[in-house]
Amino acid sequence: MDGTTLDDMRAALRGPVIGPKDPGYDRARTMYNAMIDRRPAALVRCSDAADVMAAVDFIRDRGLELAVRGGGHSGAGLCEVDDGVTIDLSPMRWARVDPVARTARVGGGTLLGDLDHAAHAFGLATPAGIMSTTGVGGLTLGGGHGHLTRKYGLTIDNLVAADVVLADGSFVTASESQHPDLFWALRGGGGNFGVVTSFRFRLHPVGDVVVAVTVWPVDLTRDVLRWYRDFLPQAPDDLNGFFAALTVPPGPPFPEEIHGQRMCGVVWCWTGDPDGAEKILAAVREPGPPAFHFTAPMPYPALQSMFDELIPTGLQWYWRGDFFDEITDDAIDVHAKYAENLPTDLSTMHLYPVDGAAARVDQEDTAWGYRDAVWSGVIGGIDPDPANAGAIRQWCVDYWEELHPHSMGGAYVNFIGEDENRSRVRATYRDHYARLTRIKNAYDPANLFHANQNIAPGTSKGPTANGGALQR
Repeated sequence: MDGTTLDDMRAALRGPVIGPKDPGYDRARTMYNAMIDRRPAALVRCSDAADVMAAVDFIRDRGLELAVRGGGHSGAGLCEVDDGVTIDLSPMRWARVDPVARTARVGGGTLLGDLDHAAHAFGLATPAGIMSTTGVGGLTLGGGHGHLTRKYGLTIDNLVAADVVLADGSFVTASESQHPDLFWALRGGGGNFGVVTSFRFRLHPVGDVVVAVTVWPVDLTRDVLRWYRDFLPQAPDDLNGFFAALTVPPGPPFPEEIHGQRMCGVVWCWTGDPDGAEKILAAVREPGPPAFHFTAPMPYPALQSMFDELIPTGLQWYWRGDFFDEITDDAIDVHAKYAENLPTDLSTMHLYPVDGAAARVDQEDTAWGYRDAVWSGVIGGIDPDPANAGAIRQWCVDYWEELHPHSMGGAYVNFIGEDENRSRVRATYRDHYARLTRIKNAYDPANLFHANQNIAPGTSKGPTANGGALQR
């Protein structure tokens, strides 16, 4: 992009346009995942929806590559493209709560911590992720699961409306009553359909929660997983717990004698009567004596930010995921093998429950294709040292290739690696893929929004899968 084009873009927009020769360019292009190093021709920090509309028009009319950045947390680095233009929504970082209606509106650049903080003041929350530094936008458009999923569903199950700038530069609000096909696609279909400048969520009563962390020696992984797979699906929806293979970090609440040890564990969140937590969590001794068990009430935002300092921006990341409807004995053997051989202290594997309230939403209600899944798994090779990038990637790929035959075939779209085969996207949406391509054809026929886990436009302009006409 030459200087004249940059100047024209600056004249067209209110927010700053940052080019490669500008001070702060390297800081502006830095992503959460340091393994991804891309050099956009420009980053446009949009101040509002009007800026986004102008930016989309400018980029489209000049045939430039486009990417959209919310929180910059994309593991696959899909929020930037080399030599293209990134629409950076970080200035649009705000959250406003209506405590009477129990809803929250947030800007497209908002982080989960912003939403959690604003809602907690009124004793409210919505299910969304496990780290406060995650961007609301990318997490929501992929589906979104977290500590409250068994109780209140996926993030998309609590999305009421979204303001969207489309590929033609127009602005629409998508909801059950306005552009319903677009609203259906946004709930799990990723960033394929436009730039979401604001989201409106339904909130639920959540104040302080009881948090527990249980870790067992790594040689108990098989026993713990066999117990966990049977225990959690039968537990009340008030109990959420994600399983992890981990190296115990050096710091509280863990005692010094287990720092640096390979272990398996579960992070629990109890939203019911605090007095009931001790009774339900007494079961953690059944698979074998824990090396450590910690329980404490805490504000929900404190749980959401518990891992922020452990996994900051700027680490090397490589991850892959899959959905599971069961944890088979053969899968447990794979988990045990790789848990004993974590390549670095931050590398891990998580199994997030997506049953409970999430499973009671009809399969056809949203673009999310796996309402029959019980767990969403992710394998993450993580380390601060670029010299270890190859080792953590290879460990993740080897682990995933052995585990994948025991999966349901698709994955949470936000956990798909940046170099995976495109068939993974189709497998992730199952029978919904055909409907998504038709909606893509209606709203983005030229595939302007393709810097994502892409759903290409379809050739059919017929009715959607539920029999209704596509609406614009």
